[in-house]
Amino acid sequence: MKYLQFTFIPTPRSQTATDLLCAVLADAGFESFQEQEDGLLDAYIPANVYDETALRAALDGFPLPDTRLSYTWQEAEDRDWNEEWERNFFQPIVIAGRCVVHSTFHRDVPKAELDIVINPRMAFGTGHHETTGLVMAELLDMDLAGRRVLDMGCGTSILAILARMRGAAEADAVDIDEWCVNNSLENIALNGVDHIRVRQGDAGVLAEMGPYDVVLANINRNILLSDMRHYVARMAPGGTLLMSGFYEEDVPLIRAEAERLGLTFVRQRSDKRWTMVRVAK
Repeated sequence: MKYLQFTFIPTPRSQTATDLLCAVLADAGFESFQEQEDGLLDAYIPANVYDETALRAALDGFPLPDTRLSYTWQEAEDRDWNEEWERNFFQPIVIAGRCVVHSTFHRDVPKAELDIVINPRMAFGTGHHETTGLVMAELLDMDLAGRRVLDMGCGTSILAILARMRGAAEADAVDIDEWCVNNSLENIALNGVDHIRVRQGDAGVLAEMGPYDVVLANINRNILLSDMRHYVARMAPGGTLLMSGFYEEDVPLIRAEAERLGLTFVRQRSDKRWTMVRVAK
């Protein structure tokens, strides 16, 4: 999938401006962000999703009237995230004191109950981003023995891999991006887990899949609101849905849609404004 890279320059620069900019850009379809040390913000959006009108509307409605916004853009180069993160000191991470995530190039890896090896390549999901860590922490507290799991928007398939390590009977991992599908297959092999099926596609492929006891969707607010009905349709009675990829202020919207679809709110976890919501059928 081809991405466009936008570099936004807020004037004056502040953390508040950066945080708000991430929020309004997510509403315009941007999927990932990287803050620079000088206060600039890199934001990435699929080329086939980019809508100049939507971007202009988002920037025109920016909630800090005294902040001026400018930007440049270019086609994003395909990058090997393994090499990028190794060069930028990507370190092993321990989730909830129980699960260590590291890559094949790491040597001094902390000991933990569970050990997951991830070579991220161009896919998202190592546990370092707050959203991934929040879902992983929730999975570590759940009884997954014998459960059927769906990892929607799987990225590296780290969540599906963790679910299987925690006793899930089987897992389906789905992502729209061919890079993610290929990387998922690599990571599944690296961890020696089985009974994980990987498919390329969006929520439309779910019609012939399931039912699932646990559905995981770490994507973004807009896609969750659009596709939640598809997830619910494939959930078994009594099933659980974990959603992340949005901010604390988005919880009322996420919760309202879940309750409209007949789900019951269980709890939420938050880290640096990023939030995970757990609901049940």
